[in-house]
Amino acid sequence: MDRYREHRTRRQHRARRARHTLLALLAAGGLLLTACSADGGATADGKAGVRHDQAYGTGGTDRSSGSRLSTFALDVDTASYAYARRALAEGRRPEPRTVRPEEFVNSFRQDYRRPEGNGFTVTVDGARTGEPGWSLVRVGLATRPAAPDAHRPPAALTFVIDTSGSMDEPGRLDLARHALATLTDRLRDDDSVALVTFGDDAETVLPMTRLGGHRDTVREAVDGLRARSSTNLGAGVEKGYATAVEGLREGATNRVVLISDALANTGETSADAILRRIDGARREHGITLFGVGVGSSYGDALMERLADRGDGHTVYVSDPGEADKVFTGQLPRNIELTARDARAQVAFDPHTVSDFRLIGYDDRKIADKDFRNDRVDGGEAGPGHTVTALYAVRTRPGARGHLATATVRWLDPRTRDPHEASGALETGALSGSVWRASPRFQVTAVAAYFADALRTGPEDGPALPGAPSLTGLARRAAGLAAATEDADVRGLADAIRRANGTEPTG
Repeated sequence: MDRYREHRTRRQHRARRARHTLLALLAAGGLLLTACSADGGATADGKAGVRHDQAYGTGGTDRSSGSRLSTFALDVDTASYAYARRALAEGRRPEPRTVRPEEFVNSFRQDYRRPEGNGFTVTVDGARTGEPGWSLVRVGLATRPAAPDAHRPPAALTFVIDTSGSMDEPGRLDLARHALATLTDRLRDDDSVALVTFGDDAETVLPMTRLGGHRDTVREAVDGLRARSSTNLGAGVEKGYATAVEGLREGATNRVVLISDALANTGETSADAILRRIDGARREHGITLFGVGVGSSYGDALMERLADRGDGHTVYVSDPGEADKVFTGQLPRNIELTARDARAQVAFDPHTVSDFRLIGYDDRKIADKDFRNDRVDGGEAGPGHTVTALYAVRTRPGARGHLATATVRWLDPRTRDPHEASGALETGALSGSVWRASPRFQVTAVAAYFADALRTGPEDGPALPGAPSLTGLARRAAGLAAATEDADVRGLADAIRRANGTEPTG
């Protein structure tokens, strides 16, 4: 057994022991079979011989399904990484359950080729890790560059603002007011804005209002936001979607923007139940959700679930600089959609690949057989987005030739017509070392290794092949920050340095 599998097995053994009795009871009741058949895991396609472990970082067990496929919905969220940075800046490690590696990886600029029209380009590259047989393979998807703001469709944005008592702390409602005031100045005259607040209950403070000639009205509504009472997030989301439907604009991008610490404590607190209430508005009218998390205490899991099921994205902001970046950069980019229900499927060649593992995307997996089932929910992307998926891949000794083909499938946001694009990788194209690959590939690797280190304890050892220590990672990140002159990579180096000086959580 090689070092990679040995470390992984040690980590998973403790979780298996804790669950053993419960699983036995479930099996005796006939429930285990039901759970396994509905978990969206891989399905065999008749080509056996590739070991596929989908349970990366979740404490689950290996599954040798014989499938050569890996299928997942696209995800451009970045909240997990931003929240981890906030925790580390406060001198503590983030809870391992809040660390989602794909959101760390997707927090950094990439150098992928862009398409000219809607849809994606597909880039597949990789590098050897130094562990015998193991490589990191990067699947990169990119949408067209964002057009000048004047050329995008008009927007109809319903802001749903948490005004519960917990939002009265510094860095919450004050940050929301600052961000909304900044965005009001940035949006165009033909854009529309509505404002909904929620505490014990929800109310529409401002119906859908064109900004042309009414900016002062919007600013006054934003300035008047005050914190009060409990957090009935379910009522806020329901009222927000009702307001969005009432103010729906044909030919515009209609979106709900939820700003909250997501610490729901009143009314409906289940993401699934909340979204069932507004499912008609979401599906019939195509209204998507953009979640903005705030606060040192933050309901990360609830916000992520809402955004995933609401066909949208989630980010996290902790200071005015980050709020400006999100509301003047990311949100305008997310106003327009270039792809709906997008999903990727990577086919590994069983003649060259013996093992593979998708790093992250634990909550975004799709059954392989549903890749072309357009009724199954996927992810949404707008102009200027990149999506990166990183795999740990073990090639067979001496294998040469085709390694993998990655295909992305999406629906046109207006016509709902399906489209696909593909890219492939040969074993001969693998770089000889992760640390001699392109700078952006190295940043991707550092981000993934860092997320992995935060999700596991020192006694577990590295779960990814070729993982340096945190000290080594900090040194790599600092060198990459200098080479790329990228402030975000400097922030990564700082976060790793802080993590190296803190005790693991849990």
